Amino acid sequence: MNSAVASSVPLSGRPRLARHVRLVFDGARGRHMLLGPESVVVLNRTGADILGLCDGHRTVAEIVAELRGRYQRVAADEVCGFLAGLLARRRVEISDG
Repeated sequence: MNSAVASSVPLSGRPRLARHVRLVFDGARGRHMLLGPESVVVLNRTGADILGLCDGHRTVAEIVAELRGRYQRVAADEVCGFLAGLLARRRVEISDG
């Protein structure tokens, strides 16, 4: 991920799903999905875990710390890059810390 894009998501930012987006579990597929107007994004486990923590209260740094408790390797720039991509597509919103 381009570091300039990832840097558009500050570690002090508080991400949450955009109002028109829902995180759901599709039992038939056994996968989490991000549903938006006329769009569906099938998520892997890590993506679903990141978005499950995006409640508008936790900072990106707190989300990274939580994920480091679950996984052996979590790079903050990869989490920021993932969120930056969703921010660009208006799937998440990030408020200032």
